[in-house]
Amino acid sequence: MIHKIYNMVGEYATTADDGQELYEIIHPCLLGGEAVQLDFKGVKVFSSPFMNFAFGQLLKDISPEKVNQLMEFIALNDDGWDVLEYVMTKAKRYYSDEKYRTAVDAVITDMATSF
Repeated sequence: MIHKIYNMVGEYATTADDGQELYEIIHPCLLGGEAVQLDFKGVKVFSSPFMNFAFGQLLKDISPEKVNQLMEFIALNDDGWDVLEYVMTKAKRYYSDEKYRTAVDAVITDMATSF
């Protein structure tokens, strides 16, 4: 199934909420072994929060190999690829290294309680 991301977010794929919305659409498909095509034509700006919520959290219960096999990105610009690669590298480590995940979670919790 093809999902036109521009129709969801416009030119700016930047918010965590938009990323979460996309995740909730594609996650069940990927879990079921269904191929997903994501068309980014017209989307110009990308941020880590969007990519983390849309794609990074997929790795908590789907292998990177399966994600790579089932997801196709269409018309994703160079900036989008850069952010996606960065996020997925960090997500792979986060979900595969329990020590790292515990440390990251502790730092985030400490920062949140300081506000």
